Amino acid sequence: MKYSKLLVAGAAALALGGCFTLPAGPPGPQGATGATGDTGATGYRGITGNAGATGNTGATGNTGATGYTGATGNTGATGDTGATGYTGATGNTGATGNTGAKGTTGAKGATAGDTVVIVPAH
Repeated sequence: MKYSKLLVAGAAALALGGCFTLPAGPPGPQGATGATGDTGATGYRGITGNAGATGNTGATGNTGATGYTGATGNTGATGDTGATGYTGATGNTGATGNTGAKGTTGAKGATAGDTVVIVPAH
């Protein structure tokens, strides 16, 4: 029984321990940088080879003879243009009717009296 009570108490402590969190501590000091190794020596460059000789160009062939152009045919005769017909006579225009009489203008009204201007006081 003694061990079972300790086991229950330990399990409870572990279960409750997951519920509580503490803030992280300060960061540790930065480690030293390692030394840089030596650079190896550069190898030698090989010699460039010579370019090969250029071959000769072959001879150009001759051009064949040009044939003759055939004769051009003659153009046929142009036909005559037919006669133009006559235009018919133009008819007479009808007479224009008379314009109606003009009406008279009404009488003008008279202007009354002098004009009065009223200026309000300040």
